[in-house]
Order: sequence, then structure tokens, then C-alpha cells
Amino acid sequence: MFVTVNGIQLYYEVAGQGPAMLLLHGNGEDHTTFDVLAKRLESRYTLYMPDSRGHGQSSPVPHLTYDEMAMDAAAFIRQLGLEKPVVLGFSDGGIVALLLACRCPDLVGKLIVCGANRTPKGLRAGTRRAIRLANLLHHSDKLDLMLQQPHITDKMLGAITAPTLVLAGEKDMILPQETRAIARAIPGARLLVLPGEDHGSYVEHSDTVWLAMKPFLTGR
Repeated sequence: MFVTVNGIQLYYEVAGQGPAMLLLHGNGEDHTTFDVLAKRLESRYTLYMPDSRGHGQSSPVPHLTYDEMAMDAAAFIRQLGLEKPVVLGFSDGGIVALLLACRCPDLVGKLIVCGANRTPKGLRAGTRRAIRLANLLHHSDKLDLMLQQPHITDKMLGAITAPTLVLAGEKDMILPQETRAIARAIPGARLLVLPGEDHGSYVEHSDTVWLAMKPFLTGR
């Protein structure tokens, strides 16, 4: 299905039944990133899985910004009449989720952020070098996005009111101190670092993340 937000069309799929949950994928991906997780969640939640602008089957755009993606997510929630959904964002989707929650706190019920960073310097130095090299060889607006954005301050994170779980892999490409700083800046946020996991191993085509977030969502 498609919905028009902010002058573009977002493709999205819906699955399951229960309270609303919005799943936001990472850079260069689409909603199918959550194919395995969705099977685990669909008996508990109604899942809304959009492709971000410039990704998947959604409208191409000449330039990408996390701010615009966050406003797309806000418009998506409003257009579909979702009542304070759980918002789960992975990688770039995690950045979008943070921006959504700090700018539109009334729209988010609970927030789960996996492998997000506040600025490009939150990435490990080796990761940034690899992205710069890849961008030199094959220039991409998606790689530009990672090298130049986001610019999220602790003051912005302090405006988040939703109960929040911050996740990362032990071997994540996000610096450990960056993940800790995000959790520290969000009032009341919980932090969980998953042993042995890398940036996407516990989320992409995996339901491992469900075991990590289940106590946060169910209180058990």
C-alpha cells in the first residue's frame, strides 16, 4: 500500500493484530529487513512497515535528510491514525526514531532504538573510513547521509518523553560511548548491549532483538 506524506509516496506493509508498532529500517534497506522479526511480533502487534523515502518502493528523492525522514514518520502516524505506536528504529531508522520522539513526543508510545548515533563521529573511525572510500568509488546520497548527518544534541534527546530502550551490539559499528551517551541523555532510558552481536546481526532478518526488547514491552 501507499500513503502520500510531505509530497511523496511511502510504500508500506501491514501485518498482525494488536497495538500499533512502527518499524523503521536502516540505510540502503527496506521493510523486508524485519521479515523474521515481523513473524515473531505479528501475534502481538499490528505492524506498520514503511520503506523510507528514497528506499525500496517509496518515492525517489534528489537528496536525503534524517529530519525529512522523521517528519515523514510523523505524517505517516497521523495519516494512518496510529494511537501512540511503539516505534522501533534500526540504524538510520534508529536515528529517525530519535528525531521523531524528540520533535513529536506526543506521537510515540514507547521507543526502541537499535544501533543509532547522534553524529557521524559516533561511528567507529574504521567504519567512517570505509564509508568515505566507498563513497569515493561509487558516490551515493545514502553514503553522504551517513557521513554528514545527523546532528542530534543531548538537549534534543532530553525532550523525549516516551519510555525508551537503547540497544546495540557488543561489536557494533557505533562507538560504545556513543550508545551510552544516547541512553544517558534520554530521561529514564534503559540500555542493553547484546553480547557477541554486531551492528545488524540481532535485527536484520533475525528475531534475536525480540528477546532483548520483550521485558521492556511486557514488563516481564
